[in-house]
Amino acid sequence: MEGFLDYLQRFGSDLLGRTDGPMTFRLFLQPTMAFVAALHDGLKDAKLDRSPYLMNLAHLPRTERRQSLREGVTAVARVLLLGVIMDAIYQIRVFGGFRYPLEAFVVAVLLAFVPYLVLRGPVARVAQWHERKKKHTGNGA
Repeated sequence: MEGFLDYLQRFGSDLLGRTDGPMTFRLFLQPTMAFVAALHDGLKDAKLDRSPYLMNLAHLPRTERRQSLREGVTAVARVLLLGVIMDAIYQIRVFGGFRYPLEAFVVAVLLAFVPYLVLRGPVARVAQWHERKKKHTGNGA
């Protein structure tokens, strides 16, 4: 048990260490890229009049939930892959090698998939609200 606690302590320390030092630009780049993916998919959801994405994940039947989750992962797959690659480069520069692949994956998920999950629904809601407002006022702009 002590070894596991040591691992978690090092893991947390390493994650916090990524906030400064080399390659901190990725802390902005990856969430921005996730926002672009969420914008694209949220606008598509609004056009198709779908429920908010995160709400769907919580309330859909298991098979549909898997399909919806797979759609989201596919949408940010490039961002996730880029995140793992960028973290590997960070680890090579800081630790002298790619020693912690699980950390690279966790950082990629935190910086790419979580923002995508959080932003896709609100983007769809704003787009739906804008469409309703446009129809209600009767102007095309």
